[in-house]
Amino acid sequence: MKTILKLRELTKKFGSLTAVDALTFNIQKGNVYGILGPNGSGKSTTLGMVLNVVNPSSGSFEWFDGEMNTHEALKKVGAIIESPNFYPSMSAEDNLKLVCKIKGVEYSRIDVVLEIVNLHDRKKDHFSSYSLGMKQRLAIASALLNDPEILILDEPTNGLDPQGIHQIREIIKRIAAEGMTILLASHLLDEVEKVCSHVVVIRNGKKLYSGPVDELNATHGFFELKSEHKDELKSFLETHSAIERYDEADNDLIKAILAQPYEAKLINKECFEKGILLTHLVKRKETLEEQFLKLTKNQ
Repeated sequence: MKTILKLRELTKKFGSLTAVDALTFNIQKGNVYGILGPNGSGKSTTLGMVLNVVNPSSGSFEWFDGEMNTHEALKKVGAIIESPNFYPSMSAEDNLKLVCKIKGVEYSRIDVVLEIVNLHDRKKDHFSSYSLGMKQRLAIASALLNDPEILILDEPTNGLDPQGIHQIREIIKRIAAEGMTILLASHLLDEVEKVCSHVVVIRNGKKLYSGPVDELNATHGFFELKSEHKDELKSFLETHSAIERYDEADNDLIKAILAQPYEAKLINKECFEKGILLTHLVKRKETLEEQFLKLTKNQ
């Protein structure tokens, strides 16, 4: 599989502050990558370095297996790392014509990208009449004009209402389904879980995890249990070989973390045979949020 981007020990310091600390990971063609971390974790600084707008303090990055210099490589990249910035008194179409001139792209691409972001019927309207979500969609259209090999988005749904968020995510998924490589920075676990195939988790500039989203979330799940025989249930769970540990919730629910695959019907049968009648039993999978909190709790 073709490697679009390689980061090797990439580091950025601002005085005594290390914003990005020796980041190393690869972006492979055809995947959707999320750089996930809290605000201030170094996501935007990382994107700034690979887009040549922030100078690294040390380390390196390489586009397209080093086949071309960064200046040439960036002609094959589409990126939005700031708020959409177009002329408010001009139509969407005319704004995109200016971008075409700058990028050396044929005007025929305008209708294509406006269709992709569902703005074709509003192309004659002034940018000032657009909602925040529409402005963000136009920015994505602008980034797609040069038919890039990779699309880079920094917090693409920031500040949008639920409808705007849904529209942006659907566009990202549709573009990805057609084979485009996407790299997006987000502090939203839900966003990464819904649109990304791979994730790089960073905190305080350090990489905590890099790999498929499914592998970050590849636990055996847990049981939610409730019984009027609570003490007996707890004693049973403490010695059960399939249970890693259990936690008690405020509503008398017990959350039993699985150490291995195990079926709910088996735990129900075993409890019944020991005289423990369960009034609630549900098997669940740990969410990405739970895995993320577990990953970052000691950082």
